[in-house]
Amino acid sequence: MAKPTKTSVFKAQSPNAETPLDKTTRVVRKMVEEEAEQRQAKNDRLRKARLEREANTPTKPSR
Repeated sequence: MAKPTKTSVFKAQSPNAETPLDKTTRVVRKMVEEEAEQRQAKNDRLRKARLEREANTPTKPSR
């Protein structure tokens, strides 16, 4: 009887091929993350503009 070796007992399994569902999920998640980053950048830009506008607007003296 042949003596089992480490390579014959624990064979490396090749990674499973990406299924169409996995590919769709990966692409959609990437799209959602990119949209969230764009939305956050827009919100930051608008917030900064609003704060600058409020800081530069003179306040009317109250009577």
